[in-house]
Amino acid sequence: MARARLAGRALVGAPLVAVFALAALAGPWVAPYDPRAVDLSEELCPPSFAHWLGTADNGVDVLSVLLDGARLAGTVSALTVALSLVLGALLGGGAAYAGGYLAHLVARLTDGVQALPALLLNLAVLALAARPGVAHMVVALCLTGWVPYARVARAEVLRLREREFVQAARALGASPARVFLRHVLPNALGPLVVQATFGLGGAVLAEASLSYLGLGPGAAASWGALLDQGTAHLLRAPRLAFTAGTAIALTVLGFNLLGDGLRDRLDPRERH
Repeated sequence: MARARLAGRALVGAPLVAVFALAALAGPWVAPYDPRAVDLSEELCPPSFAHWLGTADNGVDVLSVLLDGARLAGTVSALTVALSLVLGALLGGGAAYAGGYLAHLVARLTDGVQALPALLLNLAVLALAARPGVAHMVVALCLTGWVPYARVARAEVLRLREREFVQAARALGASPARVFLRHVLPNALGPLVVQATFGLGGAVLAEASLSYLGLGPGAAASWGALLDQGTAHLLRAPRLAFTAGTAIALTVLGFNLLGDGLRDRLDPRERH
């Protein structure tokens, strides 16, 4: 029964993620208007055949902003998760395999970073940049984003490092680095992929939050910036906040549901 529920969640989450990925990849080319084209004569227009989702307070087409914002969210989330995954897996997994003082040092480092308020640290890093861009946002998110992957990698490596196939590789004379990279780490990828799926949704939400606070890439359209515009016109045009909020919520929900399904498939400890 639990397995069927998880499979059902994945069937709901996968189409939501697919729509987001399609919008991120093809959105800028199929957008009906330039998302940065200001037309004050068309500000806050209701939905029509010319503007399917209406216009924002500066006359930009909301649908075009949503499609272009998907590209920004997809780029930031993919880069953040990829870099955090590599860094966390190498630090957490490598330290756990090596053991000793290095393992203790990395464990204390992860505890210290996790104790910091992630959003405040992200804000502090972005505030140092005169004109925050995508690279600044990715670096800010990676400063705390690697910790969950390090913890997962550490737990998996501690479980795997004394398994028979690892001992056999050692007995055959393989170096510690080769054993870790070729035998231990690949067998820990299942839980890391699950964590990455959840992390993609978290990165989308973090990018929207930072853009909502005015620290997103200024030259790019963003769902968070559109949500910020919508909060200023809740009485006159509530559709702006509703549209942006719905896009963010459905995307994060899709990644979370997909992660639940992948956890059942890729993590044998979750199988029933």
